[in-house]
Order: sequence, then C-alpha cells, then structure tokens
Amino acid sequence: MSTAIRYISLVLLVIAFMLLGADFMTSLEKGEITVRSLAQFWTIVDKPTLDAFKAWLEHTMPSPFAGWTESFLNVYGWAPFGVLGVILAFASSRHPDEG
Repeated sequence: MSTAIRYISLVLLVIAFMLLGADFMTSLEKGEITVRSLAQFWTIVDKPTLDAFKAWLEHTMPSPFAGWTESFLNVYGWAPFGVLGVILAFASSRHPDEG
C-alpha cells in the first residue's frame, strides 16, 4: 500500500512540476510573470467540458459549494497537485523502525 501511495505522490509531483514549468516558459516568452489557474489549464485542454462542469455546478450544487468549487478552480494550477503530492509523500515515507 505504501508503494502505491508513493507512486501516486510521485505522479502528482511530476504533474505539478510540469504545470510550473509551463508557467515558467510562458513567463519567459511574454517577458512578464504568468501563472495559470486550474480553470485556465482546463480551458486549454478542453473548454466545452469546463463550461459543462460549471453549468452542472450551478444547477445541482448548493450555493456555498458552487462558490467554493469556483474558488478552487481559480488557484494556481500547480498548487493542488504539488501540495497533495508532498502530503502523500510524507504520509507514506519509511519510518526508521520499519527497516
């Protein structure tokens, strides 16, 4: 189980570094700091699904949850993947008594 969690944390950290690298490259190209949100990355990948998700969110979720989800989509794209990856990496780390 610990190995699977470590693998998942590695994948999440790689995704975070890829998103951070994409922001870095865009910043170099434009000459100004550019940091994309999760919604902006989702738009790059497939805009119709983001629009459908937002429509579903407005019609089915209670108002506070819809607002919280919209706020979550506006955080830096690399942040959720990186934070979750680091937390899982620490949670699955080997302890000295395991050998």
